[in-house]
Amino acid sequence: MLGYHVPDPDEAMLISGAKSKDNAPFKVVIGRGSWVVPLFRKVSYLSLAMFEAEIKERCVTKQAIQLEVRAVIAFKVANDTTSIVNAAQRFLSEQEREMSVLTGRIFSGHLRSIVGSMTVEEIIRERQKLADEVLVASKVEMGNIGLWVDSFQIQSIDDGNLGYIQALAAPHNATVQRDAQIAQSQAAQLSAQAEQESLRRQAEYQRETAILRAQYQRDIDKANAEAAQAGPLAEAMALQEVLTAQAEQARKTAELREQQLQTEVVKPAQAEAERVRILAEAEADRTRIQAAAAASNNRIALDQLLIEQLPEIVKQASHGLSGANLTVLNGPDGVSELVNGMVGQGLTVFNSLQKALSSNDNDNAG
Repeated sequence: MLGYHVPDPDEAMLISGAKSKDNAPFKVVIGRGSWVVPLFRKVSYLSLAMFEAEIKERCVTKQAIQLEVRAVIAFKVANDTTSIVNAAQRFLSEQEREMSVLTGRIFSGHLRSIVGSMTVEEIIRERQKLADEVLVASKVEMGNIGLWVDSFQIQSIDDGNLGYIQALAAPHNATVQRDAQIAQSQAAQLSAQAEQESLRRQAEYQRETAILRAQYQRDIDKANAEAAQAGPLAEAMALQEVLTAQAEQARKTAELREQQLQTEVVKPAQAEAERVRILAEAEADRTRIQAAAAASNNRIALDQLLIEQLPEIVKQASHGLSGANLTVLNGPDGVSELVNGMVGQGLTVFNSLQKALSSNDNDNAG
């Protein structure tokens, strides 16, 4: 019965018992399946996975100094048909162990050869160069057995406590330590400077903060003082305004009172005084006329004289009242009353004079 076989992704399927197109001793199948006739064909598998081999080799340098070198090789079977065939013919029975052992031997031999051509200083200083030369020297032999090397890494180099490597490292270590101390000293100095700068900035910040606080407090105190004085000041201003208004009111009241006194007391007193003066003058005129009449015994002439004097009497009364600055309360009617009063006053004087003359005539007749 026919059987269909499929290799794993990291395997190569080897079918023996049949002719191969490329004259290989068996058919190589990678990444696909194939039909296999039982009894007439045999199927085997070769791993294409990655393998590692560690080597620890004592090598002698160009200076005859023994060094112990440790390295790791990463390798695998190459993917081409020729490499698979070469590897299968050599390692198919015990693939992993045999490939690791043979690979280690190949690299150890080339490692000893290349280390022997270098000094310890070159090996330590150019470790990657050593690894590359060993890899290049081993690549041909590894290809002949169907293996491909992915990497070769030197892990350590040791002189076996001879102290050579340590002595080589001493100047460098001293330089490194010196540089480290210098760097540490510089770092400490920079740290101190940074700390001093930080303290200075903190002090400046505190000083500026104190100044700002003092300014703020001053403004607050000023505002509080102004607010505290605003009430009394406003009250004083209001009181001053009240006092000013009261003084103005008192002044106006005094002026009004003065006007009232002028109207009620002074002007009437002046008018009265004028009236008394006029009456006195009239009385004097009457006496004078009486004397004249008595001297002339002429009644008609006396009456004529009184009549002629009446306008003058009224005129004098009006002149006296013109300077009195009297207040007229009833408009035109008041003026008429005032004029009538003055005329009446003149007539009264006239009648008084007539009566006096008549009385005098009677006395003379008796």
